[in-house]
Amino acid sequence: MNAIDLTTTSYGKVKGQKYDFAILPWGASEPHNYHLPYLTDAIIAKRISIDALTWAMRKSEIQGMVLPPVALGSQNPGQRDLPFCLHARYETQKAILTDIVASLRRQGIFKLALVNGHGGNAFKNMVRDLSVDYPDFMIVLVDSFLVVPQAGYFEEYDDHAGEMETSVMLFYHPELVSLSDAGDGVLRPFAIPAFNEKIAWIPRQWDKATADTGIGNPKKASAEKGERYVKAIIEKLGQLFIDLVMKELF
Repeated sequence: MNAIDLTTTSYGKVKGQKYDFAILPWGASEPHNYHLPYLTDAIIAKRISIDALTWAMRKSEIQGMVLPPVALGSQNPGQRDLPFCLHARYETQKAILTDIVASLRRQGIFKLALVNGHGGNAFKNMVRDLSVDYPDFMIVLVDSFLVVPQAGYFEEYDDHAGEMETSVMLFYHPELVSLSDAGDGVLRPFAIPAFNEKIAWIPRQWDKATADTGIGNPKKASAEKGERYVKAIIEKLGQLFIDLVMKELF
């Protein structure tokens, strides 16, 4: 199998190779309760991207490359005030994505799958703008945490650093998880019901909504749950990669 991870690949391994598309994992740099790394979203997005591409290449003749992850996410008030939480503006994220698209297009790659692992990121308007500037370039958005519903895999819903993310990290990188340090991840809801019922939206004041930066109970996490969930994502995402190369949109 050809090289597929640009983080560890040398020019000698990609020179002369034809690539059908690229994959861009995108996450954030932010606290994830007390037990997970700041780059959890980027780490998970990258690992799932690599595994899904590996799955797809074993089942087809397609060739893709996973780009280094971007760990600059959009943050809520109260979260961005915490040490080393990095907030990236819409304009910053759009500039990064635009430069990546322009670079790939110049090199003859016209398809990009953006695999997002951070719930605060919103790329749809960027992609619409870029479709005007580069009508021959296709950008496909995937929120890795929405590919497969959590129900049936986990006992409690994970909003941030809860059972799902902790289980996935226990599967991929148990050495980076300190579960004994985890807080309970209890959410303090809005006092105005409309915000809790999704009738209206406002950024959550993160330091008031959670005491440990987590929203979701990580205590029931396990590597086994993470593995089962990840495998379901990999198959769906891998099939998408195959279809992007082998099929027309309509």
